[in-house]
Amino acid sequence: MVNFTYDELLDRVYKSLPELSEEKSDFKIPNVDSIIIGNKTIIKNAYQIADIARRPIEFLAKFLTKEFGTPVVVKDQTLEINSKIQKEVLQEKINVWFQYYVICKECHKPDTRIEEISRGYIVIVCDACGARYSVKGF
Repeated sequence: MVNFTYDELLDRVYKSLPELSEEKSDFKIPNVDSIIIGNKTIIKNAYQIADIARRPIEFLAKFLTKEFGTPVVVKDQTLEINSKIQKEVLQEKINVWFQYYVICKECHKPDTRIEEISRGYIVIVCDACGARYSVKGF
């Protein structure tokens, strides 16, 4: 019978494990394509952003309404914000939206969906790892 120390056993286990390659994801949060016309900001690629997130465009509009404190209207495949907002600020808010409502907190993949449960509670369900967690309602 051979007696191994804890460190020797640990080294043997680590050597027997297969090499894991770094997982690479092709997912990137899309860049905002916006234009300021008068006192309004128009997000021209809003449907593309919502489509990549697999969320309804109204969900994004409601989030931006709360964030900016001004009405956001879905109009002709765009989002129209009744305020002048710089592209950098819009991009920052879109990034926050993706991190909070799209990207899984456990595995950091965008393969999530929304399930609405009673009284306005929303659960994000990750199709990749199976994680479920609740978020504030929209």
